[in-house]
Amino acid sequence: MKRRELCRLAGVSMAALSLPALMLAKDAEQGSPKVVWVLLRGALDPLHTLVPTFDPHLAKLRPTLYKAIKQDVLALSDGYALHPSLVNLHAWYQAKELLPVVAVSSGYSSRSHFDGQDFLEAGLGHIDHESGWLGRAVQAKNKRALAIARATPISLRSDATVNTWYPSRLQDASMATYESLLKLYEQDEQLSTLLQNGLDLQQQANSMQSTQRQGRFVDLARSCASLMVGPEGNDCAMLELGGWDTHKGQANRLARGLNELDKGLAVLKEGLGSDWQNTVVIVGTEFGRTAKENGTGGTDHGTASALFFAGGAINGGRVLGQWPGLSERALFQKRDLRPTSNMYSWLATVLGEHWQMSQQELAQVFPSATTLANSDGLNLVSSRSQSNSIRVI
Repeated sequence: MKRRELCRLAGVSMAALSLPALMLAKDAEQGSPKVVWVLLRGALDPLHTLVPTFDPHLAKLRPTLYKAIKQDVLALSDGYALHPSLVNLHAWYQAKELLPVVAVSSGYSSRSHFDGQDFLEAGLGHIDHESGWLGRAVQAKNKRALAIARATPISLRSDATVNTWYPSRLQDASMATYESLLKLYEQDEQLSTLLQNGLDLQQQANSMQSTQRQGRFVDLARSCASLMVGPEGNDCAMLELGGWDTHKGQANRLARGLNELDKGLAVLKEGLGSDWQNTVVIVGTEFGRTAKENGTGGTDHGTASALFFAGGAINGGRVLGQWPGLSERALFQKRDLRPTSNMYSWLATVLGEHWQMSQQELAQVFPSATTLANSDGLNLVSSRSQSNSIRVI
């Protein structure tokens, strides 16, 4: 694949993808459709997470890394498997609540973490620090959104109504201080509203939060759920988890990181309760890692990675996407897993179905993606679902 062909993936995905299983189950308990976007910062290694056990080149490229998990991987279908730490995600797969996608890319053509994350979060085919794909979707559908972060991530920028919340390690100010601030701001509607929203969020989170308040992913996920649950909860939230830049000692580091991710997502499901049936969780990363392990038991910056959809609203239970292979000829630039589809296409498809977004609305969210109306034979939407879905390729 030429470099210009990789860039082309920012606008178009391969039409030959195995998309039929990307369905949203509408027979679940009805409620406000919720979305949780989980960004794994640092470039998750897809081959150690969503393992292609059927590819004969895997063991040759990764004699140490593959050996570390080979006997304990959690079997999926078609020869794929999950890392042994992902026990909850594996159970979701069996319950058809997990939908992994192989060999995806945002179309970003370099290997810088920061630029790659900014590119992915913007969703425009170029970097824009003031506008993110999820923020534009929230704005288009008038959704209530929350970032579990100290500042609004790019993904949720462009909509001024997005709130942020993160546990503080400082002692809480007294209520008298807040009341004084409210009085001070009473002549400024915007400041008064922002402060009141912040106090409301704090009260909600504190009622469910653990006493440690250390910002662990499992605690953040628990608070996230408490701020989304019920008809008055947020429709959308974003979580972040770092630590995926595994240049050395990858086997142990990923075992810990994936265990943390798996437990956090399980807590999120538990906290959402019945709202889980109306929820789509999206887990993605800026790019993948090299197909071949390096000399320090790790991997370096790569290209294609994996994407995961989970939740009660997902009709999962199979692995989607087109596998490019791991032979030297199949690798991108003879070193990386080659991307065969664009992440924006999958994101747009799910948003289109879950939030019932029109083609015009999706064009505002992902202007570089091509949207096509569903037609006979595509079989994208379950027979139990509404028929006005949108397919993006």
